[in-house]
Amino acid sequence: MEKHKTFTVALCGNPNSGKTTLFNSLTGSHQRVGNYGGVTVETKEGICRYNNYRFRIVDLPGTYSLSAYSIEEIVTRDYLLHEKPDVVINVTDGTNLERNLYLTVQLRELAVPMVIALNMADEMDKRGLQVNLEVLSQDFGAPVVPTVGTRDLGMKELLDKVIEVGTGRWSGHDNPPIRYGDAIETELQKISQMIEDSRNSLPNGQAAGAKPATLIDSPKWLAIKLLENDQNIVQHLQQTHLWDSLSEQVQYSQKYLNSLFGEDPETIIAEQRYGFVRGVCRSVIRLTAEVRANYSDKIDLILTNRLLGLPIFAVMMYLTFWLVFTVGEYPMGWIESGIGHLAARLNEVWPAGQWQTLQSLLTDGVIAGVGGVIVFLPNIMLLFLALAMLEDTGYMARAAFIMDRMMKWVGLHGKSFIPMLTGFGCSVPGILGTRVLDNQRDRLTTMLVLPLMSCGARLTIYMLIIPAFFSGPRAALVMYAIYIIGILVAVLCARLLRSTLFQGETSPFVLELPPYRIPTFKAVVLHMWQRSWAYLQKAGTIILLMSILMWALTSFPKPSADKLASLTSRQTAEYQLQHSFAGRIGRTIEPVLKPMGFDWKIGTALIGAFAAKELFVSQMGIVYSLAEENPDTDQAQDTTEPLRRQLKANYSPLTGFCIMLFCLIATPCMATVAVTRRESGKWSWAMFQFWGLTLIAWILTTLVFQLGSLLRLGTS
Repeated sequence: MEKHKTFTVALCGNPNSGKTTLFNSLTGSHQRVGNYGGVTVETKEGICRYNNYRFRIVDLPGTYSLSAYSIEEIVTRDYLLHEKPDVVINVTDGTNLERNLYLTVQLRELAVPMVIALNMADEMDKRGLQVNLEVLSQDFGAPVVPTVGTRDLGMKELLDKVIEVGTGRWSGHDNPPIRYGDAIETELQKISQMIEDSRNSLPNGQAAGAKPATLIDSPKWLAIKLLENDQNIVQHLQQTHLWDSLSEQVQYSQKYLNSLFGEDPETIIAEQRYGFVRGVCRSVIRLTAEVRANYSDKIDLILTNRLLGLPIFAVMMYLTFWLVFTVGEYPMGWIESGIGHLAARLNEVWPAGQWQTLQSLLTDGVIAGVGGVIVFLPNIMLLFLALAMLEDTGYMARAAFIMDRMMKWVGLHGKSFIPMLTGFGCSVPGILGTRVLDNQRDRLTTMLVLPLMSCGARLTIYMLIIPAFFSGPRAALVMYAIYIIGILVAVLCARLLRSTLFQGETSPFVLELPPYRIPTFKAVVLHMWQRSWAYLQKAGTIILLMSILMWALTSFPKPSADKLASLTSRQTAEYQLQHSFAGRIGRTIEPVLKPMGFDWKIGTALIGAFAAKELFVSQMGIVYSLAEENPDTDQAQDTTEPLRRQLKANYSPLTGFCIMLFCLIATPCMATVAVTRRESGKWSWAMFQFWGLTLIAWILTTLVFQLGSLLRLGTS
């Protein structure tokens, strides 16, 4: 056996085919997430070792075809063309084989070395579906392996076939050609022959710009793409001398086939593919004698019921918030005590009167800033755990279906709610997720209102404010109310946008509902950890740097000694803070903040929150660790004193609620602004989002505070 051979294996398949679950099963935690070069589509790569072989596994974006219509299709196809993986694992959903095999046909046209993973084999058995693996393998010229990604079944057999195909030792069937009918085959042959004749005459590096040879490795595939008028391929070939001789023949063939069939060649070829797939399915699929009703359909009778669906969704979200508060309270307290103990120990061992600025930086800047964010890690992990379970069970797709009725009133449809759901984790991938929408009006509308979904960063603010002012059962209710307010404001803003700037008909809503599945412990924990790790990385990079910067702004410039001579310890700290850079900025904007019930200290924290929402928490921790001096000692107040107690002593519950309301709606973080500009293509839309949401936040927060003060609600 060849020792330590490395294979590059690409995972390719439809959305909801279980491709990512199979990827996680193969690679475990040995994976990294990044972006494809030049685009913002996410890529995952992982390492798997088996039988002295090392597999570099690339999880390509989920796609239904290899046409060049969406970014996902282009990325997947370009990777297969240019990177040339040793083996492609085509992940197919065995319960929806006819739909999945359309992509398989196109992979076979591309003549890539392929192994077909017939995934969800357990659900096929439950539905009474049997597939003749031998015949399916013959039809596609590739080995077929039944798998259950959620239970790690079939992984060894799959890797065995990858090794056989990758080393050329698979003794299966030749790859039989797909025929598209005599008329189309004749035209394909003419174009293919011209490409073949030009293969040796092309100068090296000229066939397709930077990466030429890949486009002529399969002349018939290239001929099919030209007949389909694939603009991506056409643009490549227009850069070469090959196009001059090809273009006339391609145009002639397209016109001839159009006149012969009354349809353009792209439609005819697609119909031929579907016809081939239907024929394959009829020959390989057999239903057992007993075919039971799909359990997913039975569950959907309740969960997607017209009357019950929305209340059940509301209860699901409430239970999520209840879990975050009740279970997360204990580990949050442990971390909080540990951070306080760390700061206290540092103060104890620090040489008295020496390097006080450095001592303040470490205790008041780093520990108070970063520690104030890390303390909420258990709550973040619980939220991501709940979302991962809802996603992996298949319920999130139902949530989009349920919300479709509300979204229609807005002028959008349920598909817009999918990136909005993603926004509950982070606005950035949510905005990237708007690519699933079919037209620019829907994309821009969804993109502009998506920051109103309470992301995981805002959760740190809620977890600071709510326990300070709202105890017992009210805590989960207040948090629930904040999330609902965000959704309602998003709906109203979207309706306003669709009625003014983005008028037009709503696109039809087509959504695939994947079958319900019992999530595996491994998959759920992996999803939770990946998102939580990103949160920790932010705490260790952006938040650390910004905390140090905000500490510097609150600590300098130092006033002269004569101005502090007659002041007490507490007055000294207050004076220093007020006259620091941050204090001066806060004082400058305080008149704008006062109608909302905010003072200059909250104002400085809101400025830091633009870099990352979590910085509001760290900045408040820095401000109060500097300002709340113990009158009996020159040392800063014991950091074991929770920040929320200090907030409770200085502000009313009404002000606390207004802080959450303003942070919910206003000033998207700088990462959100940047990705909005990138996805919309214009800075004007990013600035419109930033200032528009901030203005709405100021108006609503002012109304709530003034009305609450008038009625004396939460003012004590």
